Order: sequence, then C-alpha cells, then structure tokens
Amino acid sequence: MAAVSGMPALVVALALVGLGLGVMPLGVTALAAAFAGLILLIGALGRWRGIQIRGRLLMATVLAVALLWGALHRPQPGADDPVRQLAGQSGPVPVTLRGTLLRDSPVGSEAFCRLPLAVAGGRVQLRLEPCRPLQEGWQLEVSGELSRPVPGAHALLAGAAERLAREATWSELRVQELQVLQRPATPIADLRRRMAAALIACGGPELGGVWAALVLGSAVVPVPAAVRESFRVAGLSHALAASGFHLTVLLGAVMAVARRSPAPLRWMAAGGAMGLFLLLAGPQPSVVRAVLMAAVAFAVLESGRRSRPLGILALTVLLMLLWSPSWLLDLGFQLSVAATAGLLLTAGTLEQGLAQRLPGWLATSVAVPVAACLWTLPLQLLHFGSVPLYAVPANLLAAPLLSPLTLGAMAMAVLAVLPGMAGVLTLLAMPLAPLTRLLLAITDRFAALPLAQWQLGRPLPWLVMLVTLGLLPWLLPLGWRGPAHLAPRRWGVVLLLVASVLHGCLLLQDQLLLVHQGGGDLLVARYRGHGALISTSADRRFCRQAGELALGLGLQRYDWVVVLDPVASEAPQCWQELTPTWMAMVDGLPVLQPGQRLESEGLTLQVQAASPPLHELLIGGRPWVLLPDRQSYWAWISAGAVGHSHPRAGLWLGFVPRLREQRQLARSGVDEVWISGERPARGPIWPNHWRASGASGSLQAGIS
Repeated sequence: MAAVSGMPALVVALALVGLGLGVMPLGVTALAAAFAGLILLIGALGRWRGIQIRGRLLMATVLAVALLWGALHRPQPGADDPVRQLAGQSGPVPVTLRGTLLRDSPVGSEAFCRLPLAVAGGRVQLRLEPCRPLQEGWQLEVSGELSRPVPGAHALLAGAAERLAREATWSELRVQELQVLQRPATPIADLRRRMAAALIACGGPELGGVWAALVLGSAVVPVPAAVRESFRVAGLSHALAASGFHLTVLLGAVMAVARRSPAPLRWMAAGGAMGLFLLLAGPQPSVVRAVLMAAVAFAVLESGRRSRPLGILALTVLLMLLWSPSWLLDLGFQLSVAATAGLLLTAGTLEQGLAQRLPGWLATSVAVPVAACLWTLPLQLLHFGSVPLYAVPANLLAAPLLSPLTLGAMAMAVLAVLPGMAGVLTLLAMPLAPLTRLLLAITDRFAALPLAQWQLGRPLPWLVMLVTLGLLPWLLPLGWRGPAHLAPRRWGVVLLLVASVLHGCLLLQDQLLLVHQGGGDLLVARYRGHGALISTSADRRFCRQAGELALGLGLQRYDWVVVLDPVASEAPQCWQELTPTWMAMVDGLPVLQPGQRLESEGLTLQVQAASPPLHELLIGGRPWVLLPDRQSYWAWISAGAVGHSHPRAGLWLGFVPRLREQRQLARSGVDEVWISGERPARGPIWPNHWRASGASGSLQAGIS
C-alpha cells in the first residue's frame, strides 16, 4: 500500500491549475490543468484509504506533463511565416505567395470560400471571391492583399483570429489573382472523393451524406447543413465525426473474421484496418487518438499481458501533444479525450449501479452515453454554453442503428471504388436506406423537442472549473467504502451549487452590451433574464452573431428585435428565428413613430422625435439615448438636450465625435457616454465616464 501526503499533492495540483490559467487563452488550459491535477487534488482532499495509487499517480504525472507541454508549446508564428510581412504595417500589404492547398473547395459554394494554403514558413488562409473549384494538393500562386484576421469583437463571438490561431494560421489573403502551377497526383484524396461521390450519388445528399460521413467523417464530407444541425442539437454529432466508435466497429468486424488466423495475419489485418481508417478519415486529433489507443491496446493484448486502458489513454495523449502541441486547443481532441476518460472511469461503475434496477443490456446502453455526457459537460459549457438535453435518450435509440449502418457504409465505400460493382452497391443500399431514414427521423424528432439545446449561457472559465471539481468526486471510482466517500461528494455538491448560483446571478443581472465591428453595431439590453436587441445592420452576419450572443448569454429568444438599417435585410427568416417580435425599417421609414413604444418586461424602446427619429431605450427605468449617426446627434442637440439630460441617463454614439461635438457632449450632463469606434489620437482628454469600443470591440455595464 502507498500513502499520499495531502499538502504536497494539493500544492502540486494548485500549481498545475495556476500555471494553466497563466499560459492558455480563454481559460481552456485552466480546465485542462484541472483534469491533469484531478487525481492529486482528490487524493489531497479526500484521504485515499486502502487502495494502491502508484499507478494513478503515474498516470496523473503523465497527463500533467502532456497537458503542460501542449500549453507551453502552443502554436506561434515562425520566423518566415507570412504574417511577418505585416510587421509595422497598419493595413493590408500586397503580396504574391506560392504554396500547396490543404483542402478542397466546398461543394456548391459560389459567393466566396476560405481555404488553407501551406507556404514556405507557415500557413495562410485564402479568401476567394467568387469561389473556384480547387482540390487538395494543388500547387498555387496567389496574389492579393495580406492582412491579419479580425479578432472577435466580444468573448462570446467566434473571431477569425482566434479560430485560425488554433490552426497555426495568423494571416489572411484576399485573392485577386490565382494561377494553378501543378496538379500533382493525390491518390488518397482522390479515393476519398470517389467514395463520397459514389455514396452521395447512390443515396442522395441526405442518405448518401450520412453514409459518407460514417466512413470518412463529416470534416471531409459535404453533409447537408440541416442534417448537421439536427445531429448537433440532438446530441448525436459524434455519429457523423470520425472517432473511436467507427474504428471499434471496423476493427471488431475485421478481428471477428481473423480471430482464428495465425498471429502474423491477425496483426496485418488489424494494422491494415487501422491504417485504412486513418488514411480515409485523415489525421484529425480524434482519429489519431483512436488509432493510437487501438494500436497500443492491440499490442498489449497480443502479448498476453493485461491491458491498462487509463495508462494507454495517458500515453496516447502524451505522444499526440509531443508531436503536435496545437492539438491541445482542438475541440475535437478535448471532447474525444474527455469522453474516452468517462467511458474508462465512470461507465463501468455506473453500469453496475444501474444493473441493480435495469436489465443488463439496458444498463450498459444507458451507462455509456451518460458517462460520456457527464465528462464532456464542462467542455460543452465552456465552448457553447448549451447542453443537448435529450442526448441520452437520443443515443439510446440511435445506438442499435449506428453499428450496422457504419459497417454497411464501409462496405459500400469499398465497393464504390471497385470496377463493375454498381449493381451490388445499389443492392446493399436497399436495406441501409430505411435504417438511415429511421436514424434521421429519430434525430429530427429529438432536435424538434422544446429545449433540445438547453441554453444555459457560457459560464466564466473559473465557474467551469468549479463545475469540473464538483463533478469529479461523483465520476471517479475512488474505491472508498462506507461513509468515507460521502465527504468529497458533499463538497462536490457544494461546489456545483455555488457555481450554479453565481452563474445564475450573472445571467439575471440587468445589463447593456454594445458590440461594435466593421459595418454596424449590436446593442443587447438585459433585464432579469429577459433580453432585447437593436442592430444597426440587417446583414446576415450580424443576425448570426446576434444568435451567438443570445446563446452565450443564456437567452432562449429575444423579447423583441429592432433593425435600424434603411437597406432591407437579405435574411429576414434569420431575424425572425431570434424573436417573436421583429421590426425593421421599410423603404427608409422609421420603425416607430413619436409616441409609440416597443415594450417587454423592464425593456422599452420609444421615439422622442420624428425626423430623424430619436430613440430612447429604457432598461429597468434607466434611460439610454441612442444616436447611431450624426444626423440623429444634431437632432438631439437641436431638441435642447445639452444641459437638460436626465442625471442618470446614458448616451450611445454610433460614430466618433469631432472636437466641437466632444465639447458639446462635455456639457450635456449625461451620466455615461459610449462611443463606437477608436478614440482619436489627438484631442482633449476624455472624462472618465466616456468609453470607446475600439475599431472592433465591445462595451458592457450593469444597470443599477
């Protein structure tokens, strides 16, 4: 037996968490470091008794080394990266680059597309307008304007800069001229295209897209957007993403055939299956993790030794992050590792508990999705702020269909590249089609249920940390007996309650949020869990970002939305999906007339003057004057606002005021001034209550 000193273990665990907080953006490393120190922390606080922990400590050490290595070696631009050409430049720079295309153009794209290009010294993202049919592996020469990607204007909005940084890309090229230099042979990519095209041609966009995704993964297959969304909302996204499940099905079928063969043949069959899966699905982090774990586990079993799945997982994570530290930032890698850890650490214990009340097959079927959902819950909250509420029953009904569909789709993919097999392919599709339609019907039905995506709002990273630590005593098989296991679980409940109460208080606070970016502004007013939105642009991009803000803030829908854009929206359905009450300017006419108001609980928009309309927003009784342009500003001045404003009033300007306007504002008497844009480099010193959003940024304040 071994004993652990509580204080040293606690110090090490807290050091891991602190280091994670310091080296990783958006708190992701803090969460990863919590997992790395989870065993040490539980051991320090929970008084491990009567069990050997040497192996667990070794695993914790390996995980800590792997995660900290990935955090400390996260991607950085190299000395010859294209972004270096932007040093000292405030705007785009004309460049000509040569490189290799890393992905095919999206099928059916006409307006524009973005494609990664590998160049000497790094990578760059190409923006093509209009999109052109290009293929992975082609050698290109491109000319255009090189610039830095725009960061997200708010932490809840996905910015191009943050997304590309996870792919080791720090610059974007708006292509003006393009020349294909070479079309080298790409046999593996060609094989993927032939398989996907044959399956889609046989089953159509929906059925064929699902079959192709079961073989190749949705990352390289054009699955219809509606199908992707239904699987995501229902909590079945993993079914379309190449992962350990698909490899397990393939490897199980291969080994069932070769189980009585000589050892060399079994090794060749297993290695061939794993190699083929890796080649077809591509070196995605979740695929690499599955293949490495399968290879190590197979080697251990063939040697006659006992397999230690947790040790294999720790070794796999270590090897992957030593090879590519950037994978630590990949969401697929994080979810894959967390779900696998849940299956190894929690599913067995949960199955034993459920078997006392349910039939054995049902206990197994329930334990697997529940364990995976619980272990990925902190990541779901951190990245999305929502939880697929019906993921467990959806997986329970879909699981019996996925294995035969996966095997059938893989058989169809093999037949698709063999000559003269078109008739056999059609025959094989006949039994798979009704199974696939049933899977799609189950997915659509669960996705259409109320609160299918339970929008809890994105918690702060340190609240996610509390949730993680609160769940661990319930998820880890610590081997305690008697009342010894109750103390850490009670503390876990306390941590979960504290995190829930604090997050709920943040969601229910009264607040005004301004998001400014090129082309317009979004103003979100919140009052006791209700929300309303005012947008100065009717563009589809602003509508999509308004939806992301609602998701991150925990709003199921806005009470009302007003679009102050004289140009008609190109996506009215998008705005209508955000709210039951949507109002927009028609032919340049005001949304509201003087004396009219748009009102919900604690949130009111009213108009004080007709031409131009002067909008006033009331949040819990506190007024905010909205002046999106200079025309409305001068109308406000002409109305005698200077020196007569409400002492608690706020003022928003959708433009940067000139010197004369700044002097007028200084005499206005408003309590707070928000300005969309960058503060001028020259001019008088602004009062402390004046705040500027920057060229792309946000402002927010509580309303008391």
